[in-house]
Amino acid sequence: MKHLTIIVPDGQSDLNSVSCIIGAYEIFTRANTYREEQGKKKLFTIELAGVTPEADFHHGLLTLKPQSDISNISKTNLIIIPSLERDCSKITKGNQLLAEWIVQQYKNGAEVASMCTGAFMLAATGLLDGRNCSTHWYAADSFRHLFPQVHLQTEKLITDENGIYTNGGGYSFLNLAIYLVEKYYDRQTAIYCSKLFQVEIDRQTQSTFTIFTGQKTHGDEVVRKAQTYIEDNLQEKISVEQLASLFATGRRNFDRRFIRATGNTPAEYLQRVKVESAKKTFETTRKTVNEVMYEVGYSDVKAFREVFRKITGISPLEYRNRYNREALV
Repeated sequence: MKHLTIIVPDGQSDLNSVSCIIGAYEIFTRANTYREEQGKKKLFTIELAGVTPEADFHHGLLTLKPQSDISNISKTNLIIIPSLERDCSKITKGNQLLAEWIVQQYKNGAEVASMCTGAFMLAATGLLDGRNCSTHWYAADSFRHLFPQVHLQTEKLITDENGIYTNGGGYSFLNLAIYLVEKYYDRQTAIYCSKLFQVEIDRQTQSTFTIFTGQKTHGDEVVRKAQTYIEDNLQEKISVEQLASLFATGRRNFDRRFIRATGNTPAEYLQRVKVESAKKTFETTRKTVNEVMYEVGYSDVKAFREVFRKITGISPLEYRNRYNREALV
C-alpha cells in the first residue's frame, strides 16, 4: 500500500490552507472507498503530518491536529503541500524542517504536489529550480521576484514534471486532486470523484480567471511612465518603436528593461492591458464585440479574437456570455 502525506504547515497559513488539506483528504479517502467498492484494496494510507502537535488557522478560528510528526514518517510516496498565507514574502522564512523533509523524501523517490501558494514552500526547497511551475495569478509577481530561477507559467492550471506537480490558485486545488487521483488510481476513479464532488475534470488553464494589474513595484521610472502611457491611450494603435522613441530609449534596451521590470515584453503588456479593459467592458455593458474591439484599439476582428483567446483561453463572445447576464437577454 502507498503512503500519502498531506502537510499541515507550521503557521504561515490561512483558511484556504485548511480547504486544501480537508479537500485533498476527502477526495483521496473517497477514491480509496470507491476502489474498495470495486473489490480492490485501497491504494493509499493517508496521513496529515506536521512539526507541531496542533496548528492554528486564521488567528485560532480553526485548529488542526496532525496525525503524525514528519519525523515519524521515514518513507512516503506522495506529498501534498497546501496553500499558504497570502503575504507571500513571509512564506520562505519558516517551515524549514518541513522543507528539508520534503527534499529528503523526494530524493528517496516520493512525488510532491503543491496547491496554490504552496508553490512558495516547494520553490524554497530548490526542487523547482529550472522547472515549470504554476501558482495563483495573484501571487505571480512576488513569486517571480523571490524565485527567478523557476519557470513560472501562471496560465497553466497544472504542471507535471519529474514527479513534481503544481497548480493554480484558489479552489483549483480540487482539479489537482482529481488529476492526481487519475495518475495514481485510474481514469474511472477520477471521473467518479469528479462527479461526486462536482469538480470539472480536465480543466487545463486558469487564464479565464486572471485579473491583469501589471507589475509596478519595480524601480524603473521610464518603464512605469510607459505603462501609464499605454493604460491612458487604450484606443491608440501603439507600437513598441513609438514607445521606445517617446521615452528616448533604444528599442533593444527598452525591451530588456521592460521585461526585467514587468515580466512581460512591451508587446505582451500592450495586449494584456487592452484585453483586460475589454474584459471589464464585456462584464459591465451590453456592447458588441466589434464596439469593444474598437475601444481598445483593434480594427481587425480576427486579430482581436486571436489575442483575446490567447490571453483568456476563450473567445470574446464566450467571455461576454459567461460573465454578463444582461448580454444574454
